[in-house]
Amino acid sequence: MDAQHLLKLSSAFPLAAKIAAVPKQPLNFSPFSRTRAPIFPLFLTLVEEKKSGIHTTTTRQNDAAFSEAAYEAERLSLDAAARETMAEKSAIEAQDSDDPKAWKWVIRKRVWDLMEARNIAQFPRPVHHRIPNFIGADLAANKLSNLEVFKEANCVKVNPDTPQKQVRFLTLNGGKKLLTPQPRLRTGFFSVLEYSTLNPSTIKEACTSVGVAKYGKPIGLDEKIKVDLIVIGSVAVDPKTGARLGKGICRT
Repeated sequence: MDAQHLLKLSSAFPLAAKIAAVPKQPLNFSPFSRTRAPIFPLFLTLVEEKKSGIHTTTTRQNDAAFSEAAYEAERLSLDAAARETMAEKSAIEAQDSDDPKAWKWVIRKRVWDLMEARNIAQFPRPVHHRIPNFIGADLAANKLSNLEVFKEANCVKVNPDTPQKQVRFLTLNGGKKLLTPQPRLRTGFFSVLEYSTLNPSTIKEACTSVGVAKYGKPIGLDEKIKVDLIVIGSVAVDPKTGARLGKGICRT
């Protein structure tokens, strides 16, 4: 993707700018491959896929077998176990000077520690080993919704983390199709939600993990669907290049 196509929202990310201003070591990320569309944190990029398809979103709201409390309890348990695993992994990799991933954990920890120390993090906390929620996340989402690429998109893929909840709401409320990864890939790869199957009383709930399970349609990788836009969260961002670091675990 040419430089002029890079969409920067650095004004919405004062934390990323501050981190980049006083780095302990440069963020020398490898160049993006030109074989696929790059992905930016709460940044956007058109996905150059030629696949298309129409999907009908189903709801599990009246499914007696679906227990919201049980689902949420299991989700929290799995998340806690995953963060514990990541903490162990980071401790090992960060101490191995020969491991090329070591410097990534140094940067992640610096960001997480700074957000907690300056109290600019939001629920869920602590932010360590998460895509961190931050003060101003809703503002960033609202700025994103004013971009032409968002307005013109029919299907938007958004990660399921808390700081992107407003992005998911704006996607559905704007009459768009929402594609979101299943948390921890528990019941499939992705879920699709559509505004036409929701109402004002359910649209906000549909933006949560439980809501995705209730109102979304699980799909697999073989599903034919055209994604116009990808929005993801990050732990650290290089505001000059758009290169980013996630929380250290590959989900999608």
